[in-house]
Amino acid sequence: MKNQFVGVASLAIIVSLLSGCKSAEQHRENIGSGPADRNLTVGVVQKEIRVGMSQADVAVSLGSPNIVTRDNSGKETWVYDKIATEASYSSSQGGVGLAAGGGGLMGASKKALLLGGVGADYSESSGAASTTQKTLTVVIKFDPAQKVENFTYHTSKF
Repeated sequence: MKNQFVGVASLAIIVSLLSGCKSAEQHRENIGSGPADRNLTVGVVQKEIRVGMSQADVAVSLGSPNIVTRDNSGKETWVYDKIATEASYSSSQGGVGLAAGGGGLMGASKKALLLGGVGADYSESSGAASTTQKTLTVVIKFDPAQKVENFTYHTSKF
């Protein structure tokens, strides 16, 4: 019986340790960007925007611009200015506990109660936080026929 208890307790400890806590570094690796929806990125601009595209096609690809200006010759310029802040936190905690107990009555005439117990506990937690800011500015200039004449972009991450 005692060997069976020791075997079960040992197995519980091994399983807990193998599936236990993540380190702070492992949490940092798990931090990623949030929304799965399509965001305005340099890759989207490079892939979809072409000289000669219509304004309607640009609007479908990138959405509405933040700023629209028109010069004195009738040419429009669209500016997309995006700023994003990502804040992520990852944490875990876990522990191992072990307890054993026993008790009994020493004979009906002596009425003595014997209690016994053994206990152990260990717990740990870890986590990581990350905050990143990104900017993307896209400037698209259109010719008088409202077709893309040229475009530029700038991105930063800090």
